Amino acid sequence: MTGTLTLYATTVGKKVIMAVTGLIWVGFVLVHLFGNLKVYSGAEHFNEYAEGLRSFGAPFLPYGGLLWIARVVLLTAVVLHVWMAIQLTQRSVAGRGRAYRVKKTVQATFASKTMRYGGIAILLFLVFHILHLTTGTIHSNFIYGDAYHNFVVGFQNPLIALLYVVAMVALALHLYHGTWSMFQTLGLNNRRWNGLWKGIALAIALIVLVGNVSFPLAVLAGIIA
Repeated sequence: MTGTLTLYATTVGKKVIMAVTGLIWVGFVLVHLFGNLKVYSGAEHFNEYAEGLRSFGAPFLPYGGLLWIARVVLLTAVVLHVWMAIQLTQRSVAGRGRAYRVKKTVQATFASKTMRYGGIAILLFLVFHILHLTTGTIHSNFIYGDAYHNFVVGFQNPLIALLYVVAMVALALHLYHGTWSMFQTLGLNNRRWNGLWKGIALAIALIVLVGNVSFPLAVLAGIIA
């Protein structure tokens, strides 16, 4: 226990926590995308998939048990991820002593420079997404149990569709730099494999971007109706 608390108190330990919690969310985003692709199979298959998530594990798990387990794990991961990001930022600012008069960025990409702001935007979007398509609180015509209907109607509003597209761009940038940083934090970076890790990070970001952006665009184009 003492060793764990000591590791947690170090900058390296906090970066490891960020990497592990980030990995959990990368896995979730990819699985979530794969499941949502079933919307292209039609209402029946998509609703069967949504219902399957709720009934998965029965009778060993209660109805909706898997979803609640996943929600607890994801919520814990996002809280730890954000908290570690805040603490590392505070340490970085304290370590500089005072703000630089001239700020020079060395080998920084647009994705790396927007990580903090992109993270805040993604967090706000996550709240909106839950209220929109999970609870239906801010959905114009939410029908409990009809995931396909909620999906299609939800994206028929061009402003909401645009919001999702912008959010997915922010998510892709965050995923690209975050996944690459995760490999570095876990000690997997070296000259021989760096190209591979960057390629994997880019592939994950592009898959998530193209896949998720296709949904609102397909609804607006009438491909999904």
